[in-house]
Amino acid sequence: MFALRATLRNPRHGGNRLTDRHAGATRSGGAGQALAGTSVVVTGASTGIGRAIALAVAQAGADVAITYRSEEREARSTAAEIGRLGRQAHVFKLDLADAASIADLAADARRALGRLDVWVNNAGADILTGRAANIPDAKKLDLLLSVDLRGTILASWEATRAMREQSSGGVILNMSWDHVLTGMSGRNPEMFSAVKGGVMAFSKSLARTVAPHIRVNVLAPGWIDTEFGGGLDAVRRRKIARTIPLARWGTPADVARAAVFLASPDSAYLTGQTLLIGGGAVM
Repeated sequence: MFALRATLRNPRHGGNRLTDRHAGATRSGGAGQALAGTSVVVTGASTGIGRAIALAVAQAGADVAITYRSEEREARSTAAEIGRLGRQAHVFKLDLADAASIADLAADARRALGRLDVWVNNAGADILTGRAANIPDAKKLDLLLSVDLRGTILASWEATRAMREQSSGGVILNMSWDHVLTGMSGRNPEMFSAVKGGVMAFSKSLARTVAPHIRVNVLAPGWIDTEFGGGLDAVRRRKIARTIPLARWGTPADVARAAVFLASPDSAYLTGQTLLIGGGAVM
């Protein structure tokens, strides 16, 4: 593992951090800075939703450790942007299918940031685009189970272990899918429903286990305009948009704003909850 540290213009480590031990959350350190003085891990932050979350928490005042699996250049671009926002950025390579890699991330991120206030398990296997889109279904399922479900569970346990050693606790955010609640036809949706449903159920149990010291909540995006959506033709995109009450595809920024809310003291009385970010497609 290695880290890249971006320029820090306004250091906030030390005495400026105020904590709410009962909520397991860090209080805001200034106007517009809901996460001021906090340290946040965001996995899978090279592109898409993960990148948007990493930038949003930095804009909210956090220093950030981000991970990538294969897109190092994109991850370093994200880190450079965080640096331009005046926050620290650390870049680590992570293989969510490897328990040792996850344990190393927890140790390295804590060493780099000094503490772990928020851990966002965003990274997941892509079976919809690129070469993985054409592999056999059984291999797709193995990949999703290994990365999205097992990887999320192991990473959550590592985050829990670190946060329990902090008097202020922390926040864990896991990533599910809004259609887990209603279902969707098709082989890929079948697999996603099983795996992301597992993430949702696990998170509820974990929330009960670690409360009140640590809060655990779930982000469940719907039709978000990422690489998969961008690969669809205009007719298909319009057809999908018509199924959404808010009549548009979501953006990574929509998910990122929800992540900042759940990571911040504004949600201090929420744990074990799932926030649907899908424009009302699932209610």
